[in-house]
Amino acid sequence: MLTTADFTDPNRLIVSGALHYFRVLPQQWSHRLRMLRAMGANAVETYVPWNLHERRRGEFDFTGIADLDAFLLAAADEGLAAIVRPGPYICAEWENGGLPVWLRAENRDQPLRCMDDTYLAAVDAFFDELIPRVAARQATRGGNVIAVQVENEYGSYGSDLTYLRYVCDGLVRRGIDVPLFTSDGPEDAMLTGGTVPGVPATVNFGSRPKEAFAKLAEVRPGDRPWCMEFWNGWFDHWTEPHHTRDPHDAAQVLAEMLDAGASVNIYMAHGGTNFGTWAGANHDGTYQPTVTSYDYDAPIDERGAATVKYGLFREVIGRHLPLDVEPPAPAPVLPARRVALTETLSLRTAMAGLPAHTSAMPPTFEQLGVDHALVLHRHTLRGPRETQKLTVDDLRDRAQLFLDDRELAVFERDGRTDIDLASPAPEATLELLVESMGRVNYGPLVGESKGILGGVRHRLQTLHGWESRVFGLDDISALPWGETESPPGPAFHRGTFAAESPADGFLALPGWVKGHVWVNGFLLGRYWNAGPQKSLYVPWPVVVEGDNEVVVLELHPSQVTDTSVELLSEPDLGA
Repeated sequence: MLTTADFTDPNRLIVSGALHYFRVLPQQWSHRLRMLRAMGANAVETYVPWNLHERRRGEFDFTGIADLDAFLLAAADEGLAAIVRPGPYICAEWENGGLPVWLRAENRDQPLRCMDDTYLAAVDAFFDELIPRVAARQATRGGNVIAVQVENEYGSYGSDLTYLRYVCDGLVRRGIDVPLFTSDGPEDAMLTGGTVPGVPATVNFGSRPKEAFAKLAEVRPGDRPWCMEFWNGWFDHWTEPHHTRDPHDAAQVLAEMLDAGASVNIYMAHGGTNFGTWAGANHDGTYQPTVTSYDYDAPIDERGAATVKYGLFREVIGRHLPLDVEPPAPAPVLPARRVALTETLSLRTAMAGLPAHTSAMPPTFEQLGVDHALVLHRHTLRGPRETQKLTVDDLRDRAQLFLDDRELAVFERDGRTDIDLASPAPEATLELLVESMGRVNYGPLVGESKGILGGVRHRLQTLHGWESRVFGLDDISALPWGETESPPGPAFHRGTFAAESPADGFLALPGWVKGHVWVNGFLLGRYWNAGPQKSLYVPWPVVVEGDNEVVVLELHPSQVTDTSVELLSEPDLGA
């Protein structure tokens, strides 16, 4: 296995593959790691998402899918060294770039990623829990961790070099004695803003490696050529086309780097899935939420199967490193079929017994203490009122407007957020059901709040006096199935399918509009007919022998004519 000295040794070739433990169920880690080893890699790289491990301030979780220690042990069992990137910021197309939402619960403008005492106190508390776990798995202590990254692509965000040094010193103080390094884009500003004197620098790119390594050598003479992120594919946003990359082109770039003696981390080797509500977003002039799948057009696809790109990469790597492991077979796939969802439950009924939060203005998600959920804001609109514009100011990210249980409009961030509204009655019930999509994970909007940030106005008049209820999406075990009352609006639909044994599946929702899907209580993620993604990956560990429960929360059931879903034999990630 690789040693710590190999990381900076220009004569030692490292081919690593990015494989995030938090995007793969633990029962599947060994298979994915063996696929990586069989491709010829001698190391695995993973980020560490702070918000997964400390979703609520002071409550740390290193169990299940968050069990980093078990993942590192599994990698060692497969003969893979490990490169760990603990942030505190990670980007990774992950919710909020890995930063917990509670960092800005009290102050929406709380400084992040700089020498701010409040921010650093939170980082220190997290690192006190995390870093000793990583240190215990270092190669210097008989483990397999050979390098640890300082922050992440900091030159794309800030210029506080004192902060970067603070992160370095904090890693060392907590026991890290393997090489530290930084990673940034191959540009002057990024490399000067994101690197630390005495700490090796690496670069991230998808093409033109000769130019990228030349820039690294110019800014950081003496550092070996190291590509910490070779973007051999790409991720998808809702409403945009599905991304693929010609596998021969990607293999050619990989070959060019390895032939030149550079070390490489293939990003991603296996993308996995943004289960639940963990998908992030970008904002490049407009808001771009990331889809549930993180297949990334990687050489190992979302379910762990080899692709054409995998075979080509294996051939390229095999010219430089031994191929002494054969790729394992993927899990079996559930037979294709339609699954009827015959039970229905109104979301309003499910939320009726939830506690209400009263406030003058609609509270943000952070003020309500949630990262992602559905929040129903209710206001008694006094009338009569003539027709005027009703405006939702600074909506993040989507809302359905109801007046006396009748849906009037759908508002979207960067889209329509007002409507002509009249109310002749002395009183009317105005409701806004707000849905959050992913928080921006890259750029100046990292740390954004969710909800209605600017209030609600009827022409010039701000509407005060709101009652808010939160429906959390993590646990649906308490849903009151069997209730006969069925008010209009969003609704849950439930059905079952039988399985002879656990197997992978691909669940598609033709004719459905937008919502969330659970299988046996496990939240697969979001779906949306805006595409490109049309099927959700169902990992075999959530499937049981016998009957399996499927629950769909559809936000627009009046537009759905067939409440059946489909199990497909192959994924459909769009075109």
